[in-house]
Amino acid sequence: MKKNIKIIGGLLLSATLFLTISGCSKFLDRQPLTATLNDLNQGALESQSLGLYNALRNGANSSLPWLDFNSIRDDDAQKGSSTTDGAEINTEFETFQYTKDDWATDWYWSDHYNMLNLCNKELHWADSLKVTDPASLRNIGEAHFFRAYAFFDLVKAYGQVPLINFYYTNAADGIKPKASIAALYAQIDNDLDSASKLLPLNWVVGGTNRYPGRLTSGAANTLWAQTYLFRGQWAKVVALCNTVISSGQYTLDPSFTDIWKDGLNGAGKNGPESIFEMQATCGANGTNDNGADGWGTSQNVRQGGATVAWNLGWGWNVPTKVLQNAWDSTDPRKSMTILYSGQSDGGPSTGGYGATLPPYAPGSGLDQPYWNKKVYSDPAMRQYTGKINSNGGADWINHRILRYADVILMLAEASNELGDGATAAKNLELVRNRASGNLGAGRTILPTIAFVSQAQMRTAIKNERRWEFAMEGYRFYDLVRWTPATDGIDAPNALGGLGYTPKNALYPIPQPAINLSGGVLVQNPNY
Repeated sequence: MKKNIKIIGGLLLSATLFLTISGCSKFLDRQPLTATLNDLNQGALESQSLGLYNALRNGANSSLPWLDFNSIRDDDAQKGSSTTDGAEINTEFETFQYTKDDWATDWYWSDHYNMLNLCNKELHWADSLKVTDPASLRNIGEAHFFRAYAFFDLVKAYGQVPLINFYYTNAADGIKPKASIAALYAQIDNDLDSASKLLPLNWVVGGTNRYPGRLTSGAANTLWAQTYLFRGQWAKVVALCNTVISSGQYTLDPSFTDIWKDGLNGAGKNGPESIFEMQATCGANGTNDNGADGWGTSQNVRQGGATVAWNLGWGWNVPTKVLQNAWDSTDPRKSMTILYSGQSDGGPSTGGYGATLPPYAPGSGLDQPYWNKKVYSDPAMRQYTGKINSNGGADWINHRILRYADVILMLAEASNELGDGATAAKNLELVRNRASGNLGAGRTILPTIAFVSQAQMRTAIKNERRWEFAMEGYRFYDLVRWTPATDGIDAPNALGGLGYTPKNALYPIPQPAINLSGGVLVQNPNY
């Protein structure tokens, strides 16, 4: 698997930022074969917009490199799999010995710039065609969202990067030096301002959501709030979160386990808490398979041998012993997030199916003691799709990219930083109520956390984000943005024992990209 990925990663790197985009755009621009919009008016840019969703699903924007950059670098997740599978990732992302040239790092850079090129191309066409019809304006909003999404990922990972916000066909025009962080965030703000105005509140037609998972103004405002959270602009976070809340489009799912269901007929997908999730589908006997990114397959339980009963996936992004030991077992989310080798999966009450896993025994049992239960595949779907082991994989599992709980906890954090402890505590309690299985009052499982001081509430919210979003790719960048912290919950304190130093907040720019630029791109400091 890794040999093939290395080849693909190298090709993508050379085909995107610094070479012409015509060669790769034919595949990425095409409309997913199962997408039908008969009940919606389609804009002139419809095919290109749908190509952006396809690019999100089929690449490093939502696959192994995404897990490496966003999840495996924190203290609660590790690479997993087997010792020999992707062994280089252990060194690079778990012990912070970053490399300047490898398949995962090169792929992450190139796929994000490929996404930017597709967005720029669509916006260039929109300007050339001078389209103003409502459907085309929605398409333009989608391109603005995805451009902001890609730039935000790049800023978090690398810091200063080239600001490629224009369409080009001459390779030399794509060679640019780094832009300032201020300029990059100004671009992100402009794009999300446009997206929030152009995207619809929902895609409901005649009382039915005709395109589940398609971008909305709520998704734009949620992503925009995240960008302000990283900049510490608390008042803007509060305003945007309140806009999402007051839209009335989202609620916390009453059941934490229901968020992660990917059952027959789409059960569990695009639920009341979903703001944006990458769509992945697979029909009977593997037909209509639009889950080729490997999001579900890459994280499901791994057992050696392609035809072994519990070889459900590649086994990446697994919980650590640190997470297991730090997490109070009275929190119901623990048994709904960590799947244990050699134990029952807990049945439906904890997101299981009544099965008992083989023991942790590398080479003869399961290769890891813990697994990510949030992507634990449904046995009924395995049978229905005919994909009962990693030869086929859990292609049908959606990636939950933005969900309403993050809006609630962002509002809590920003309110607390602005001195509004009452609002902070109220929103913290909403999430803890749901974690206890009770969206109302009177819960008995988790204790109430009353506001005592700003420092006390800050720590409580940090801990809540850890438990609520475990294994979802939030914690590493949370720890980085919380640095330095007087309560000890920051990157140096949580990750220092693993080898983290201040320079590791940013990853080095891939050396092939620097070489292709002829030295116009300059490497990040201390690398």
